Formats: sequence, C-alpha cells, structure tokens
Amino acid sequence: MNIIKAEQQDLQEILNLQYLAYQSEAKLFSNPNIPPLTQTLQQLQQEYEKGIILKAVDADNVIVGSVRAYFQNDTLYIGKLMVRPDLQGQGVGTRLLSELECKYPSKRYELFTSSKSERNIKLYKRLGYVVFNHKDISDGLTFVYLQKEAYLPNHFRE
Repeated sequence: MNIIKAEQQDLQEILNLQYLAYQSEAKLFSNPNIPPLTQTLQQLQQEYEKGIILKAVDADNVIVGSVRAYFQNDTLYIGKLMVRPDLQGQGVGTRLLSELECKYPSKRYELFTSSKSERNIKLYKRLGYVVFNHKDISDGLTFVYLQKEAYLPNHFRE
C-alpha cells in the first residue's frame, strides 16, 4: 500500500469512499444526514484547495483510505480520516495519520471525533493524542477534541 498526496482527479473517488466509510458513524447516531454523508464534490474541492489530502492506494491503485488537514497558525487540523470498511482495523488509518504527521511537521496536531466513536478515540490515544476538550453539539452528539504536541527538531522551530 502506498500513501501519497491526492490529486484533483481523485476527489470523486475519495468522496465515494467517504460515503461508504461514514455509514458506521451514521448508524451510531441513527442519522443518515451527518455532514460527511451530505458533503458535495464542490465542498470537497474547496477543502482540497485550502489544505492537504492524502490517499492510501492498494496494489491496483484503488483508494482505500484518506485523510485531510490544513494549517492554521502552528497547528495542523486533521479531519476525515477514513478507511474502506473491510480494511478497518488493519493499520491503514494509523499509516495515514503517521504519514501526515511525517510529511507535514507542525508544533501541534488537532482532531476531533464523536464521543460515541470509541474505536477512533482508542486509535488516536494509541498514537499519542490526548483529550483536551468536549463540546456538546446537540442532543446525543458530543465532540471529543484531541491534540498532540510535536517535538520538532530545532530546524523546524521558529
């Protein structure tokens, strides 16, 4: 499996993967209209233009995972880490997140997930992220915010 930067022509395939990968989240909330399932190609295009999208491709060059991020100040904000459902739990998400941190060093990394997404929270904690905030969004929906402080070599520091 290779992890490389996504190109504009990959966006529809990534969006298709997103619709597939986020079905489990929708089931957690009994809500088929969570934002990842209603995002449009145009909205994804805007994210592509302002940030970074990595893709994990298999031996047949099929996208099996993806992650997005953007820089603001000294923080890399990470979102939409997704893996094809039949490959979840096999290290694809770990590799995507690790590659993102390696290719785009920052002083701080931040991401969030639903409090009901216990599997995601365990993954992030295992990779060194710590919970620093909870935010109630609506009845039954709480976001858990996690961060990771980076220990960068001096040549990366300002």
